[in-house]
Amino acid sequence: MIRKENKTEVSALGQHISMSVHKARRVIDQIRGRSYEETLMILDLMPYRACYPIFQVVYSAAANASSLLGSNEADLFISKAEVNEGTTLKRLKLRARGRSYRIKKPTCHIMIVMKDISINEYEETFWFKPENSFESSSIQELKKTKGKNQYKTKEEHEISKNGGAWDKK
Repeated sequence: MIRKENKTEVSALGQHISMSVHKARRVIDQIRGRSYEETLMILDLMPYRACYPIFQVVYSAAANASSLLGSNEADLFISKAEVNEGTTLKRLKLRARGRSYRIKKPTCHIMIVMKDISINEYEETFWFKPENSFESSSIQELKKTKGKNQYKTKEEHEISKNGGAWDKK
């Protein structure tokens, strides 16, 4: 899927992979920030069992990038790689004297976000108002806030509604 905030990023998600989070993070830390081709070589040569599911998710992210963005595999690199804890399966193992022992089988979710460096994400922003363009946004639309007798511009209202620059999400 294409990420909404950036048209150059594509992600893939592998869920409920039966593996510990710590074992998967050991491999993910090695490939974060590397190119796609270098990542495939690293995953092929590492001796860990976590390499194969991560290899599948990386390969899926590259396939998403080539189909959705039409990008070349040589231009891709891993911009974000995360491993989160999934649900834990609880199983019982039989023990002596008719007792049982609970076994916890952990799962994890692997998310890989790949970015294409060949696509230019230049966005034009004006720090000043062009003189020759007259926009409806140049006229300040006043909006009354709830509970206060103050008027704000539409832009200030949108910033305060979203939490502003210091929104901790």
